[in-house]
Amino acid sequence: MMVEKTVLRVITKLVVPVIILNAFYVQFHGDFGPGGGFQAGVIFAAAFIVYGLIFGTGIARRVIPAVATRVLLSLGVLLFGGTGIATMLMGGEFLNYSVLAHNPLHGQHWGIFAVELGVGMTVAGAMVSIFFTFASHVKGETPDDASSAED
Repeated sequence: MMVEKTVLRVITKLVVPVIILNAFYVQFHGDFGPGGGFQAGVIFAAAFIVYGLIFGTGIARRVIPAVATRVLLSLGVLLFGGTGIATMLMGGEFLNYSVLAHNPLHGQHWGIFAVELGVGMTVAGAMVSIFFTFASHVKGETPDDASSAED
C-alpha cells in the first residue's frame, strides 16, 4: 500500500507542472487557435485538484489557500468587466475591442487576450473552490477549516 502511495505522489509531482504548462499554452494560444480562457482555467484547476486528491486537501490548501482562489475569482471578473468598461470609456460599445489600440486588428487581439485571461482566472478559481468545498463537506469540515487541516 505504501509503495503505491509513493509512486502516485512521485508521478503527481512530475505531472502537475506539465499540466500547468499545458494550461498556459492553451490560455495564450487560445486567441490564435482552439482553446482559450475556459479550457485553460479547467486545465489549470485540474492540476490543483489532482494534487489535492493525491496529497490531501490540507496540504493542497497550503499550496493554494482559500484567499488565493477568492482573489483569482475576483480579479478574473474584474478583468473581464473592466475590459468592457474600458472599451465604453474609449468611445466604443461594451466589449468592442477595436478601440483598444491604434489599429482595430491590434485592439481585437488585446481585447480578446484580456477577456480570455479574465475568463481563465475566474474558471480556475471557481473550479478549485468548488473542489475544496465538496472535499471539506465529505470530511465534515467547513471550507476554511480545510486550509489548516493535516492529512
